[in-house]
Amino acid sequence: MFDTRKGMDWIINVLRKDQSPDGSWSYPFDTGISTDAYMIILLRTLEINDEELIQGLTKRILSRQEKNGAWKLYFDEGDGNVTATLEAYYALLYSGYYQKNDKRLRAAKKFILANGGIKEVGTYTKIMLALTGQQKWPTFTPFPIEVILLPEVFPLNFYSFSVFGRANITPIMILAEKKLSFRTSYTPDLSEFHLHRDEEDSWIRSTEMRSLLSFLNDGVKSLIGIPNELRRIAIERAKKYMLDHIEADGTLYSYNSSTFLMIFALLSLGYKKTDPIILKAIEGIQSMKCEINGLPHMQYTTANVWNTSLIGFALQAVGIPPTDSMVENANRYLLDRQHHKFGDWVIHNPNSLPGGWGFSDVNTILPDVDDTTASLRSISRIVPTELAAWERGINWTFSMQNDDGGWPAFEKNADSKLIEFLPLEKAEFLLMDPSSADLTGRTLEFFGNYTNLQKDHTAIKKGVKWLMKDQKRDGSWYGRWGICYLYGTWGALTGLSAVGVPNNNPSIQKAVSWLRGIQNEDGGWGESCHSDSEKRYIPLRTSTLTHTSWALDALMTVSEKPTSEIRKGIQYLLASLDKEDWTTAYPKGQGMGGALYIHYHGYRYIFPLLTLAHFQKKFER
Repeated sequence: MFDTRKGMDWIINVLRKDQSPDGSWSYPFDTGISTDAYMIILLRTLEINDEELIQGLTKRILSRQEKNGAWKLYFDEGDGNVTATLEAYYALLYSGYYQKNDKRLRAAKKFILANGGIKEVGTYTKIMLALTGQQKWPTFTPFPIEVILLPEVFPLNFYSFSVFGRANITPIMILAEKKLSFRTSYTPDLSEFHLHRDEEDSWIRSTEMRSLLSFLNDGVKSLIGIPNELRRIAIERAKKYMLDHIEADGTLYSYNSSTFLMIFALLSLGYKKTDPIILKAIEGIQSMKCEINGLPHMQYTTANVWNTSLIGFALQAVGIPPTDSMVENANRYLLDRQHHKFGDWVIHNPNSLPGGWGFSDVNTILPDVDDTTASLRSISRIVPTELAAWERGINWTFSMQNDDGGWPAFEKNADSKLIEFLPLEKAEFLLMDPSSADLTGRTLEFFGNYTNLQKDHTAIKKGVKWLMKDQKRDGSWYGRWGICYLYGTWGALTGLSAVGVPNNNPSIQKAVSWLRGIQNEDGGWGESCHSDSEKRYIPLRTSTLTHTSWALDALMTVSEKPTSEIRKGIQYLLASLDKEDWTTAYPKGQGMGGALYIHYHGYRYIFPLLTLAHFQKKFER
C-alpha cells in the first residue's frame, strides 16, 4: 500500500507555514517577465525614479534570458518569443543600467532582428511602443471610439466584448483617437527594429478584419449627431467607464494591463502626471509586487481568493475540520471577499443579485464562476451558520448559465463570433467569454456534489448536453483557463460523474481511453503549452505534479477500483512531491493562448493534496 498520509501531511505542513496573517494564501500569480518590463517602461516614461525596484526588475528579467539571447513564455516554446524578447530588451535599455553594447542585449537584438523586428510583435506591445514614441499610431484606427455609443441591439457593440476585453479596449480606443506619444530624454531608440516601411498599418492584416471594421464604421455613421460632437461624447463615456471601474487600490479592475493603459489614456485626456488618480493607479500596480527567488515580480493581478478557496477546500477534503484555525481563517477571509456590488455582468444577467467571488484580493465588481464555486466548496461545511452567503453564491452561479447550456467565466452570452475578426491577435481570448469545458464541468461538479439540485433539473441536463457536444474526437475536452486538454478533461469528467452520468457512458469511456493512452512511462502525465496554439493535445514528454493530479483525479472519479494506471500515477506523485525543477515552474494556467501563461505557485501543493485525499477516501478504506 502507499503511504498517502505521509505525503498529505508534508503538503499540509507547507500550507500551514505559507498562510498569510489575514487567512489567505498569497502564492504568486507568475506570468513571466512582461509585466516586469512594462513596470520599468511605465516608471521611466513618467520619470518616477524608484531605483531599487527598477534594478530588482532588471535582475529578474536577465535571470530568465536564454543562452541564445531570447526570452520564452514557457520551457519548450522553441528558440524564443519575439514579443517577450523585444519587451525585455526595451525595458533593460530604458532602465539605464544596461547599454546596447552589453553582450546580453546584443544577443537579444540579434534574435529580434532574425525574427522580423517590431512588425512581428503582438498588438498590445505595438500599442505600448506607439505610446512611448517608438512607432506611429496606425492611420486606420483599430477601434473607432464611437463604438461605445452603439446601442445593444447592434450586432456588435461595446457590451458584446467580454468584461476583460472592455477593461483593455476602453483605454486603447481613447489612445488610438488621441494618438498619444510620450517620449522623455531617457527614451531609447528602437528604430533599428523597423524592418518594413508599412509597419504602422501592419496592425490590420486581413481582408476579414478590414471588412468588419468597415461594418463597425458603418454602424458608427448611422448614429444621429454631428461627428465631432459624437466623438466628444464617446470619449467622455469611455473616460467615465474607466473611472467607474477603479478598485479601492486604484487599479482598473485590478489588472496590470488595463491599469497601465488607463494611466496613459488619462494623460492623453489632459490629466497631469501628479493627478491623484494616476498616482493611486501607479501605487495599485506597485502593490501587486511579490518576491520570487529573492527578486521582485510585478503580478498581472493577485490570486489570493483563487488560492485560498482551492486550499480551504483541499484541507477539508483531507479531514481537517472547519474549526481548525487554518481553515477557519481561510473561510473568514473568503466570506469577507464575497461581492455585494453590481458589476458589468448584470448587463446580460439583469435578474440576479450580487453574490459571486472574484479572483484577486481587492476585487469587488468582477466576480467569476470559477472563484465562486471554489469559494462555495470551501465554506460548504459551515453552511448552517453562513446560509445567506451560501444562497447568494449559488443563486448567482445558477443565473450565469449561458443560453447554450455551458458556463462562462465572467459574463453571460458574451460569445459573438464576429469578434474573432477584430484587429487583435488572440481576440477570441481577449474579447470573448464563451462556455468552456473546464468551467461547465466544475460547475456541474459543484451542483452535483454540494447542493440538492436534482440531477434531472433542466439546467443540469443543458450543461451535460453542452459538455457532450463539446467533447473532441479523441475523447478529450479543451480547458480554456488551464493547460489544456488534461485540464478540460478533468473538469468535464468530474462534472459529468457528479450529476449522475454513469461510468459506462460512451463519452466517459472514450475520455478514459484517451487519458490512459497518454500516460508517461514514469506513471505521470504532462502537457505542453503548445496545445492551446495548436488546438490539439501536444505532450510535454515529461510528467508534472499538477497534470498528473488532474489526470489521476479524473480517472479515479470514474473508476470502481484502483487500476494499474492509477497506482502508477499515485506512485509517481508520492515520489515527486518535493521535487524542484523546470516542470514545477512550468505554466499550468493560461490567460491568453500564445501570449499570456500563468505559473500558479500553489498548484503543486493543491492538486496533489486533493488527488491523494480522493485516493485515500475511495480506495484505502
